Amino acid sequence: MIVVNAVMPSAEQAAAFLTGDEGPFVMINLLKFKPWAEYPDGADAHLTGVEAYMRYGVAVRAHLERVGATPGYVGRVTGLLLGEVGELWDSVALAHYPSLAAMRAMVEHPDYQAISVHRVAGLAGQLNIKTQGSGV
Repeated sequence: MIVVNAVMPSAEQAAAFLTGDEGPFVMINLLKFKPWAEYPDGADAHLTGVEAYMRYGVAVRAHLERVGATPGYVGRVTGLLLGEVGELWDSVALAHYPSLAAMRAMVEHPDYQAISVHRVAGLAGQLNIKTQGSGV
C-alpha cells in the first residue's frame, strides 16, 4: 500500500470526487501539520502549522453549517495499534455532509476559499476518506 499525503486535490481528483450525489457521508480527515505556518505573503511566520490550521478549523464551522453539514469528532493521533505507516498523522477530524452537492457548494464558495489560506499554511499533508453506511 502506498500512502501519499497531499494538501490540495488535483483538478481531476476534485472533479471525479465531486461528481454525482450519493447521499449523506462522513469525511475522515487525517491531518499532518507543518512545524511552522507558511503563508504565501510570509505573514504570521511565528505561528505553528497547528495554530494556522486552527484558524481554518474555527472558521470552517460556519461554512459547514451553511450547507447543512456538521463537524464531528476531532482529536490528536496518539498511537497506532495495528498496521504500519512511515509516519503517523497528527490529528483526525470528521465532518458529516448531507451530500456531495453540499460539499461542492461549500468548497466552491468564495468565502470558504478565502479561509483556505489558513488550511494550506498549516498543513503538510492529509488524507481525506469518504465513508458511507450505517456502521460496521
